[in-house]
Amino acid sequence: MYDVLIVGCGIVGAAAAYELSRYRLEVGVLEANNDVAGGATKANNAILHAGYDSTPGTREAALTREGFRLSREQCAALDVERRELPALVVAFDEPQMRKVEQLVRQGRLNDVPGIRQLPAEEILRREPNISPRVVGGLIAPEAAIVNPWEYCIALAETAVRNGVHAHLSTEVLAIEKRRDAFRVSTSRGDFEARYIVNAAGNYSDRVHAMIGGTGFRQVYNAGQYFVFDKSQCGLVNSLIFSCSVKPGFKGTTVFPSVHGNLLAGPDFYRVAGPEELGTAAGRMEELKRAVLDMVPAVDFREIIHEFCGIRPSTDKDDFIVEESPCCPKFVNLAGMKSPGLTAAPAIAKKGVEILAGCGLKLTAKNRFVDTRRKVKFRELDNAGRRGLVRENPLHGRVICRCETITEGEIVESVHRPIVPRSIDAVKRRCNTGMGRCQGGFCGPRVHAILARELGVSPLDIPLDREGSLVLTGRTKEAGA
Repeated sequence: MYDVLIVGCGIVGAAAAYELSRYRLEVGVLEANNDVAGGATKANNAILHAGYDSTPGTREAALTREGFRLSREQCAALDVERRELPALVVAFDEPQMRKVEQLVRQGRLNDVPGIRQLPAEEILRREPNISPRVVGGLIAPEAAIVNPWEYCIALAETAVRNGVHAHLSTEVLAIEKRRDAFRVSTSRGDFEARYIVNAAGNYSDRVHAMIGGTGFRQVYNAGQYFVFDKSQCGLVNSLIFSCSVKPGFKGTTVFPSVHGNLLAGPDFYRVAGPEELGTAAGRMEELKRAVLDMVPAVDFREIIHEFCGIRPSTDKDDFIVEESPCCPKFVNLAGMKSPGLTAAPAIAKKGVEILAGCGLKLTAKNRFVDTRRKVKFRELDNAGRRGLVRENPLHGRVICRCETITEGEIVESVHRPIVPRSIDAVKRRCNTGMGRCQGGFCGPRVHAILARELGVSPLDIPLDREGSLVLTGRTKEAGA
């Protein structure tokens, strides 16, 4: 019997687990994927938004500003890559300039620090590679980029260190409300809990419907992205947004990542379901034109990766952060479209407040682990690297040459509180396979190390999700 079961371990579910782990509670997390951060959290633009897009007076507006502040504290404490950069919204015609003026007014009502309009001359001075067709825009000095999957992993790992139980590859199939508790049937057996937190992302409406809940439904808005080699990163110094007049769309963005790549995207279109994650050549060509219209200097010969993500939107205009009106002690944290990544830590705190209002007793622990450190070999100077190799010779073998990731870092990641069981799970923890060759060199070596450290056959190691096989069998047997 758990006090609280959280359904889903993307950034919102992980943040909720982290907050609840402060208290003397039995908390469990049920995640359908074989790793945390497996949905929208791993496929977004990694931007922590300033808050000017949100309609004043909404939950989204309040939680975005508070979430940005909390993310600064959490990323510093948990050793998560985060870098503050200004956001620029650029306009290329008068209708877009009117939208810019609206965004500035909204930003001021939302207490976004330093937001103001900029003339074209100042935009070009700040960003000389923007198209000279620009007519004006705005600047919001307080925005940031983050490593989104590492942020989620850090929150989830720290929650586990504080006593939370993480159940991966555990898909929720049914929820039954009994007199004093819920029975949750999953692909790995039954669980019981006094309270449920629904943080299931693009599946939130389905989980809510399991207890007869109604009132919102998911809307699947997809967005595609280009990832460019590090040679392109110096083209821009800010988070550069095109000014979108399309409802629900913040605009295509060109921006650096925390890893030193250049990213461009997304676009905005509707799909039928949460698994339609393929990129489409025709749409990617349209996105390419949109990027070049904004920053003509981007070299599309330097693309190293493309991907698609689906925003966890609903048919409601605001975040859904509330006890279900259909079922007491069942709390929905749903509709976390952008800026859900930004707002996540504030959403989690609000969710805990709602649980307390539903009757959950919160008694703070005497000891709460709120720090985390990990080795980043590539960031050390030569003296630091030599010292690390003396302590652990595995750091003397570089496995991922593009990103300078050592065998020691990979082995350390396998023995952390939430065990990675796929090649891409290691990638999300160590950055292996993120470079120019996209794992062409290091992939087989990561595969072999993971099988060795887990004590399993290489045939049992998937690329990412269960069933994404790399090896299916032997082509030859000894002596054949």
